[in-house]
Amino acid sequence: MASIDESPAAKRWLPLEANPDVMNQFLWGLGLPPDEAECCDVYGLDEELLQMVPKPSEAERIQQEDIKTVSTGAFDHRLNDPSSKVYFMKQTVGNACGTIGLLHAVGNITSEIKLIWIEPDNVITCSADGSFLDRFFKSTASMDPLERARFLENDKEMEDAHSVAATGGDTEVELEMEKVVAESMDFTGTKAGLGLLRCEVVGVHCFFMFEGEASDNVDTHFICFACVDGKLFELDGRKSGPIAHGASSPGSLLQDAAKVIQGMIQKNPESLSFNVIAISKRA
Repeated sequence: MASIDESPAAKRWLPLEANPDVMNQFLWGLGLPPDEAECCDVYGLDEELLQMVPKPSEAERIQQEDIKTVSTGAFDHRLNDPSSKVYFMKQTVGNACGTIGLLHAVGNITSEIKLIWIEPDNVITCSADGSFLDRFFKSTASMDPLERARFLENDKEMEDAHSVAATGGDTEVELEMEKVVAESMDFTGTKAGLGLLRCEVVGVHCFFMFEGEASDNVDTHFICFACVDGKLFELDGRKSGPIAHGASSPGSLLQDAAKVIQGMIQKNPESLSFNVIAISKRA
């Protein structure tokens, strides 16, 4: 999805599919260990359905369809200077909101998870300096949101990894990623959201499945919700900064984010479609 900082001639990527399996392969291939965290579906925003998600949540992703009609309304006044602990970046690459949402989720829990080093011969996203994610967050730690966006825009490794995930992984690189993941997993027969050990949700993401050419300006968008320093933040690369939505905790992140999402739905009942995915950290 285009951002407010994107020029008409800006680089565009293929949209990332709203699929936990695709996102897991994407993150695991970039250096997030399968036994550290994984994405799983959130089947609804009612309390009984939220209880099906491993808790507590670390981040949540939301994708909105028909985003041209979306407005967070009363929430916009909360675009203040949030905690310096919040990892936030702008979006300057078209259709990159899925990848940016995942980076927002992982970037705000780097102190709570390990980012593994993978043998460089196994996957293109690794080197002797560590996994891609480890290098990315260390390189951008002191940058401002727009500088991080430009860094991502010029990062060929991330562009290649995003392309693999966006095209369904039908490449040699994806096969190598799957091989690395399989060798490092300490459990079998586990699909995203099923058969999990005790986990805690570290992120919430909402989005809608779509397909398109890299040149398409799709009317869908990914948003990440994360709990940082005891507060719920909405992280949207189109905005000028994080949006604070009040107090939260890892144990209530999923429910707190669900309330914000429900508010968006109520304001645009005929304009929005949602798909929600949580990122769960193994406890």
